[in-house]
Amino acid sequence: MIKFFRHIRKSLLMENKTGKYFKYAIGEIILVVIGILIALQINTWNENRKEVLEESSILQNLNDEFSENKKMYDQNIVETENAKQIGYTIMNLMGKSEEHLKKQNIDSLLFMLLEPGEYRPSENTINDLIQSGRLRLLKNKALKLLLYNWQSQLKDFKVAIERAELKIDNELVPYLSKHYALKDIDKYGALNWKENTSLKIDKYAIFNDIEFENITDDYLYRVVAAEKSLKRIGTILDAILAETNK
Repeated sequence: MIKFFRHIRKSLLMENKTGKYFKYAIGEIILVVIGILIALQINTWNENRKEVLEESSILQNLNDEFSENKKMYDQNIVETENAKQIGYTIMNLMGKSEEHLKKQNIDSLLFMLLEPGEYRPSENTINDLIQSGRLRLLKNKALKLLLYNWQSQLKDFKVAIERAELKIDNELVPYLSKHYALKDIDKYGALNWKENTSLKIDKYAIFNDIEFENITDDYLYRVVAAEKSLKRIGTILDAILAETNK
């Protein structure tokens, strides 16, 4: 094709047809420009097509990840609610008679109180999108905002649940280790003791101790705060799933 154009130019020059030569040259330039524009348009179309396909893949990955996060959330919200209700139950037992307390399974109640649950969802897809800069491929502005809110709210929840866990480690367990039999509590956990402690101890004395009531009250306050934060996460989680299902 290039040889063909050269041949035409050469013929026009040899025939001394300068005017026709310039017209031809301009036409050739226009054809080249049109060819470049078409090539650029095709390249742009291919790039847009690739981005659309990649965006679709990202949306699917987000949906898969948050579907699993939803399953973990449903389990954890139950555990947190149980810990909260157990806290209320124990607070309502404060000051009750020994006869009344003996009707309760105190060991089991204390075990469940110490298990507020923890939510550790996967963040691999979001972190990868942010670190790689591919978050820009998402055209859905509402979804982008939800993802940012998700990370922000998840940080708040981690702080809230950590405060509850610190209360357990720093005050609740140390108190119980001095005034109760941890072995009797741990028979409901991984240690799975078959018998209670053989040591003599008044388990019911803690229900007449203001220190235990205050520790439990503050711990319950922190669990309630963590549950509220977790529910906000649940709202965002459901919205993300709705957007990625569109």
